[in-house]
Amino acid sequence: MSLSPAAVATATPTSLKVMTVNTHKGFTALNRRFILPELRDAVRTVGADVVFLQEVLGTHSRHSRKVDNWPEAPHYEFLADTMWPQFAYGRNAVYPKGHHGNAVLSKFPIVHFRNHDVSITGPEKRGLLHCVLRLPGRPVDVHVVCVHLGLAETHRQQQLELLCHIVRDEVPDDAPLVVAGDFNDWRARAHEILAEGASLREVFVHANGSAAKTFPARFPLLALDRIYVRNAGVHAPIVLPRKPWSHLSDHAPLVAEIEL
Repeated sequence: MSLSPAAVATATPTSLKVMTVNTHKGFTALNRRFILPELRDAVRTVGADVVFLQEVLGTHSRHSRKVDNWPEAPHYEFLADTMWPQFAYGRNAVYPKGHHGNAVLSKFPIVHFRNHDVSITGPEKRGLLHCVLRLPGRPVDVHVVCVHLGLAETHRQQQLELLCHIVRDEVPDDAPLVVAGDFNDWRARAHEILAEGASLREVFVHANGSAAKTFPARFPLLALDRIYVRNAGVHAPIVLPRKPWSHLSDHAPLVAEIEL
């Protein structure tokens, strides 16, 4: 039996199911087809309490005129629909026709959020969206950070250090913390930096000894997407089936049950 969002919001949770997915702006990997409605249906079947989205469109004037079944609402609001009554959006990349960034969808109240611009130089615009979730019956708020890091390793190293500073400055030492998203960390440097700088551990590494391979989604070779936690247990990282996910984005999503 599944609980409605209203019922979830009044029960005292002992765990959170979290999901992270790069939406690729609502298109298939090579931008051949608009598949956001299919992606929404697939995300809903997972039943996550908190969803971390990267490369999610806020608006795009040309696509909205030319693409069939383009939603009137921003993509993060369209994905949230009636299942996630709370959402926050951090605009990272702005261009003449629109903008995109990170978003967090939540079944629980988002009492505060802040988007940190961690762009270094050049055209790549990246951000860290920090949200504070208030769960019923729990004395300490849960903090979550949605991450999208750069393609250049020197940029990622600086962005990881900025992430550690944000955690130290904005997250209480005793608060449960989940950091998830697209790290683009194909050389696996983030684990050590985040462990030493923010006491974060990656859930798939903790459970299986290695990070989950997520890119490219059809034949994953690189472990680019991650879920890190602090002050929280890991009940189980969940491996999703290849279908339908392999054609809904260029990144395979990750899901984990986090004990509070």
